[in-house]
Amino acid sequence: MIAYESLQQVNKEFMDEYTEVFQRVLHGGWYILGKEVAQFEQSFASYCGVEHCIGVASGLDALVLSLRYFGFKPGDEVIVPANTYIASILAIMQVGLKPVLVEPDVTTYNIDPEKIESAITVRTRAILVVHLYGKMCDMDPILLLAEQYDLKVVEDCAQAHGAIYKGQKAGSFGDFGAFSFYPTKNLGALGDAGAITCKDHELNKSIRTLRNYGSSAKYVFDEVGYNSRLDELQAAFLSVKLKYLDKITAHKQKLAAIYRRELKSDFILPGVQAGFEDVYHIFAIRHAERDRLKKYLLNNNIGTEIHYPIAPHQQKAMNGILSGASYPISEEIHRTVLSLPISYGHTEEDINRVIEVMNKFS
Repeated sequence: MIAYESLQQVNKEFMDEYTEVFQRVLHGGWYILGKEVAQFEQSFASYCGVEHCIGVASGLDALVLSLRYFGFKPGDEVIVPANTYIASILAIMQVGLKPVLVEPDVTTYNIDPEKIESAITVRTRAILVVHLYGKMCDMDPILLLAEQYDLKVVEDCAQAHGAIYKGQKAGSFGDFGAFSFYPTKNLGALGDAGAITCKDHELNKSIRTLRNYGSSAKYVFDEVGYNSRLDELQAAFLSVKLKYLDKITAHKQKLAAIYRRELKSDFILPGVQAGFEDVYHIFAIRHAERDRLKKYLLNNNIGTEIHYPIAPHQQKAMNGILSGASYPISEEIHRTVLSLPISYGHTEEDINRVIEVMNKFS
């Protein structure tokens, strides 16, 4: 069986180092906001090409804290892609703001810059871009619109660790970059974890206060904050894996190249554009008979996933909130998309087997 992903296999190479840092943290006796977190924050900020990184408890918290910082009024609007994972939309709602959905580009799966301006109103305050599946959004036109309309930009980088647009990495374009280190990410922890990147000293200072109960000094509380702190153990694990992130990315890019070269034309492959270096957190193809294809592959001992089977505006939780509108491009993507095996734990032989089976599908 070729599983869609095996975290045991993905992390096998790092186990000795994980064990070493586990023992170091365990016996060190300091478990929250210590030197392990500080070291990871410094290293990841440097990796992303920014001045600051603030470790938090999850990717969702990274988005919530980023949006909370701006102090927008309840009901103010944030533009977000219609086909994103629900967390992007939940973050907007959890700080009392209104998500405004914009259709993606059908070839990149990312928000279509040409459709953003028509969604801007007098209540629009920010654009939440989502670098979906490991591909950066087309940031130049988005940043121009943000400047023209005086909008803040938050990057949802949950699937884009190390992804590059015109020589610059994800998390270094907007006011904030919000990262998830959920275990399946290219840079995955061994539990929930997240981080926020930024270039501005004041933003960095404020987010550090917000993540720690609103406290700027022990038992001194300047504002109503959160308990959202990256713990020492996860930070130590992430520091180990960060050393290998470029190797992980290169492996996934090699597997993606095999798919691109060998899969027959029946399958719609993710788009490739000049100036973009995709990291393939997910290799998402599309096919009109996606469900039959998924079942066929499973019958041939190949696991796949669907990211994501239901569009956000069609989710039960969004009844009366996002319901009532139609987003045909997003709906078509959700109806036809299928994620193929492409993890660090997969071999070229695995991918060639997937291709062999897929090319017999009719």
